Amino acid sequence: MTPDRLDRPVTDPLFSHLFPSLATGVPWGLERVNSALDELGNPHHGYPTLHVGGTNGKGSVAATLAAILSAGHLRTGLYTSPHLCSFRERFQISGRPVEEACLVVAADEIRDVIVRHGLTSFEAATVLGLHLFAREQVAVAVLEVGLGGRLDATNVVSPEVAVVTNVAVDHAEFLGDTRDLIAVEKAGIAKEGVPFVTAETDPGVLEVFGAICAERGTPLHVLAPGDLRDVEVVTDHTTFTMVTRGWGELRITTPLVGSHQAVNAALAVKVLEHATVELRPSARAVVDGVAGVSWSGRDQIEEISGRTWILDVAHNSAGVGSLVDVLDRIDLPRPWVALIGVLGDRDWRNMLPPVLQRVDRAILTRPSSAPPERCWDITEAAEVFGALLSAGYPLTTELDFNDAFDGVQAGPPGGTVVVTGSCHTVGDALKRLDRCPFPV
Repeated sequence: MTPDRLDRPVTDPLFSHLFPSLATGVPWGLERVNSALDELGNPHHGYPTLHVGGTNGKGSVAATLAAILSAGHLRTGLYTSPHLCSFRERFQISGRPVEEACLVVAADEIRDVIVRHGLTSFEAATVLGLHLFAREQVAVAVLEVGLGGRLDATNVVSPEVAVVTNVAVDHAEFLGDTRDLIAVEKAGIAKEGVPFVTAETDPGVLEVFGAICAERGTPLHVLAPGDLRDVEVVTDHTTFTMVTRGWGELRITTPLVGSHQAVNAALAVKVLEHATVELRPSARAVVDGVAGVSWSGRDQIEEISGRTWILDVAHNSAGVGSLVDVLDRIDLPRPWVALIGVLGDRDWRNMLPPVLQRVDRAILTRPSSAPPERCWDITEAAEVFGALLSAGYPLTTELDFNDAFDGVQAGPPGGTVVVTGSCHTVGDALKRLDRCPFPV
């Protein structure tokens, strides 16, 4: 199931400067991207790639892969989306965002081609990344799928390994309203003869993956829950033991917090077990790379001015499930206040009750960086949740994100603020806290 037309714009002042006028509401497909890249000489054919899709965790896996490859002394490009604070976050080389001046020059080189082929904003960003990595002579690039897989703009590459982290119901209006339908779209990144790796555990989804891989002659490799043991989750890291095919038994620590991040890190390691010899790192690079990964806004815990903050971009029910698992595992100071901003096209009715049931009070707001047409109706949300929560539950609304944030800041010190609901919400909070992953 896919829509006839797709229009999901990139919102950022820098991007608007780089590409001031792009197509909107065009048919979803790969033809425009392939045509543009062909005119540019197919820059993405000049370096090997790893392609990472899935519903949740794909950014964490992609960032971990890039960190390991960089620890192995390979000049590594990383393309991800969306960003938290700055468009530059989407294009990293060996752990650092590409400088704005470099982005401007690269965009100038391809702008006429982008416009001539009628690319959308995400397609333009993807072509920019592929061109940029060739221009910067990376040894390998890790690419995160934007939406779905089969028709995503990143699916023009022929990767060394393809990865789908997991499948949950999300973007149902684009991908279908069952896990099996979504699994077909996600597995669309599988290529003939290319190893396909997943951490999915649902038998039905694995059956879909197995059928598609068999049809394409694609080796399927599954990270099973039993492949990890002795998982320890604390406030600033997660540690686990993994028996690998290439490096024996490893005790691995990731700075990303949560049992789900142990799975994400282990999946990245398993991916590299199936990479070509040229890309396969040493055991030391695996351990050091995982330990050195930086990926903001994923159960990120900060102590600031006597208050604890936990910032997580959970934007669907599965993501919220991982967030509340962290909340249940870690002893964070009370009271807990939730600052929640969700986009209107998300299933917030089912997403948010697990968070609301755990916090002592909640504020519903709209992230200021989100496109107005995608914001949720917080008055409607308050009415829906008010009917579900106990009488007297302190649920409030504040339309302006900065006013909501100021209200939390003005409260008594101590306790924990849980910021969640979307990348926009977490990004806006990181800006206010001066904790953006890179200078804006």
